Amino acid sequence: MNGYTNAEMADMHYMYGRADGNALEATRLYSERFPNRRVPNRKTFQSIHQRLRETGALKRRGGPGRPMTVRTAELEEEVLAMVDDDPGTSTRRMANTLHVSNGTIWNILRGYLLYSYHLQRVQALLPDDFLPRITFCQWVLHTLVRIPQLLTLILFTDEANFSRDAIMNFHNNHVWAEDNHHVVHEGRFQHQFSLNVWVGIIGDVLIGPVFLPARLTGEVYRNFLEQTLPPLLEDVPLATRHAMWFMHDGAPAHFSVLARQFLTATYGDRWIGRGGPHVWPARSPDLNPLDYFLWGHLKSLVYTTPVDDVEVLRTRILSGCDAIRNDPGVLERVRVSMRRRLDSCIRAGGGHFEQFL
Repeated sequence: MNGYTNAEMADMHYMYGRADGNALEATRLYSERFPNRRVPNRKTFQSIHQRLRETGALKRRGGPGRPMTVRTAELEEEVLAMVDDDPGTSTRRMANTLHVSNGTIWNILRGYLLYSYHLQRVQALLPDDFLPRITFCQWVLHTLVRIPQLLTLILFTDEANFSRDAIMNFHNNHVWAEDNHHVVHEGRFQHQFSLNVWVGIIGDVLIGPVFLPARLTGEVYRNFLEQTLPPLLEDVPLATRHAMWFMHDGAPAHFSVLARQFLTATYGDRWIGRGGPHVWPARSPDLNPLDYFLWGHLKSLVYTTPVDDVEVLRTRILSGCDAIRNDPGVLERVRVSMRRRLDSCIRAGGGHFEQFL
């Protein structure tokens, strides 16, 4: 692999100086001055300037000891070009393509302050979702001024389906970048599982789990709210129960007339949900502590080893909830995250806000 000549690198550094350290402008000036030459990547200008300042030489000098893969400006340019073309590529793939060591690729990327960021899974949003999300977040923040303890008084609830293979592994998905652009992967699919699990969080108390029928109707859900839930709240301080707010999302059973009538009769205007006095915004799991914290944490405990039996699955869910329940301070940290999420959602105009967390 032939690198740039000393003359070419000297011209690059000259153009970099003329551009006052602006690599993009240096690229433009170089291409105008030398139209018949290959135009370097913008980071090549930065590399040459940095090397000259640190070593006093345009080309990297080899050191004593064991020979290493030759690192040239051209190699660095090719690595950076590959990252620009495919930010999700791997160091091993680049090393194999360029016939250099994996360590050399890592050194080049680190030298340019490029880091590997994992993909984040987020719920797909529709254009009409943004304003309701902003409205909800603003309402919560305004209510917090009047009721500072509001986030400790809301019973956040949700249901999730568990099966033997409920988790998708995103561990090896990443992108290379100077800054974390919080690249996301939108989840638009649902799975059918063998257990339908309800859990609630209020203050520092984890309620449940409760195993509900796989097909949750309005009548079944109303019976749950009226008969099953009250005994579960006995561990919640009496003063909290008297001032408690109830939250659920817009699932069909939640929206049933039976459920809404019961919630209004029980909580008055202190409940949040589709068709309620305070509307829960659609497709907003990033605002529900059950979604952005509990389900992922619980599933990481449940699926430490394969689950082949429904009773084993049930036992692991119970044990996982106990483990979370006995983790000091974890739910307090979840509330702190909730406050940040409300602010970040408004800042993002109701869109995805993971980049602000």
